[in-house]
Amino acid sequence: MATPIIPPEFDPALVARYDVAGPRYTSYPTAPQFTPSFDEAALRQVIRASNEEPIPRPLSLYVHVPFCMSPCFYCGCNRVITRDIGQADRYLERLYREIELAAPLFDRDRPVRQLHFGGGTPNFLDVPRMRELMESLARHFSFSQQAEREYGIELDPRFADGEYVHALGELGFNRMSVGIQDFDPAVQEAVNRIQSFEQTQEAIVAARESGFRSVSVDLIYGLPKQNLDGFSRTLDQVVALHPDRVAVYGYAHLPEMFKAQRQIVAEELPDAGTRLALFGRALAQLSAAGYVYIGMDHFARADDELAVAQRAGTLQRNFQGYSTHGDCDIIGLGVSAISRIGDSYSQSARDLTGYYATLDAGRLPVARGLLLDEDDVIRRELIGELMCHGCVDKPRFGERHRLIFDEYFAAARQRLQPLIADGLLLEDSTSLQVTSPGRLLLRIIAMCFDAYLDGQSHTPRYSRAI
Repeated sequence: MATPIIPPEFDPALVARYDVAGPRYTSYPTAPQFTPSFDEAALRQVIRASNEEPIPRPLSLYVHVPFCMSPCFYCGCNRVITRDIGQADRYLERLYREIELAAPLFDRDRPVRQLHFGGGTPNFLDVPRMRELMESLARHFSFSQQAEREYGIELDPRFADGEYVHALGELGFNRMSVGIQDFDPAVQEAVNRIQSFEQTQEAIVAARESGFRSVSVDLIYGLPKQNLDGFSRTLDQVVALHPDRVAVYGYAHLPEMFKAQRQIVAEELPDAGTRLALFGRALAQLSAAGYVYIGMDHFARADDELAVAQRAGTLQRNFQGYSTHGDCDIIGLGVSAISRIGDSYSQSARDLTGYYATLDAGRLPVARGLLLDEDDVIRRELIGELMCHGCVDKPRFGERHRLIFDEYFAAARQRLQPLIADGLLLEDSTSLQVTSPGRLLLRIIAMCFDAYLDGQSHTPRYSRAI
């Protein structure tokens, strides 16, 4: 169903009031709810069930490459810092074993419509190793030959020149996500990521020359030594690169969880007011340059597939963020990778030792997961509708799930009342509608429907809403 998209309104005082920690809802239930009781046998069972669906879902592959050449101090990803390419060979040996174990479990007539390499730094792998990995995936899975297939990779342009990007195009990649964070030299020094505009431009130009359909870039606000003037210059430089999509993430300073962040001088972080102003500046400059706010830190050109899908009411959300291929079952490959098969989630071992040991024993490296119950499925769909479209048709939702909306979600609707009073959303007997100010606080609205947050304090494991 086509949905009118309301532009966001940035109200600093309102945003500050609700700027608390909470999940990003790339899944529901979220990863902290995964348990070790969901094991390899449980995964095999849900895969069999997915093959037996009347129309089995297409597949999406996520491949995790955990290695990085140098540490970025802000990073909270699962990664291994090394310049020893031999570590990649030991890792690929196990990754190929996992592919050989996992691929035969899925019917061969299920096409891979989406492929994403994340990290770490996927371009830690040189071209011969990347080619070998792509050939292994193509042998064991049925790569879609349709033009709309989406094969993407995250790229660190400090370690990938134009020639490398051209080679990625020849291997079949057609989407690229480039990390920038900030072009300000003082900020780059503070986070140990020195990256020139020219390096970044070379990678993006090469992607265009190689026929990549989409290029996105990532920025982070809230980093040490950031200020409005410097971030504005970065935004101007980003607009000059003409990316199709821009992600503007808020830095989550959690040094008790992420060792690298202990290198950051806390006193150099922007205060709460400046942090909000940095996001406000990004919203203003990107909007003025023609980018549409999709939601949850993501912007896209008006003719981009994400913006088109949002207007058409078909946008979805998964572990890769907003997607036009949210109908796929996701197979996570590599250390710490998360799969979503049917109504289940599973995650591989989060350390190389455990990942290697399980595969060396001839088993799939499932460490934990979750089989969703009926309430989980209902709430996952509702949160997805709010995050992607900002509205819920109560009667239609109730018909799909054979429930009376206002009764089923009575407790959640009670939690919504302060948000409604503050103008974040509108409710009547037939609908919930996120307002313009509420579009910047979708996480806060979704949290009202999260059954696992009932009676719990918001722990430091989550980042702040803005």
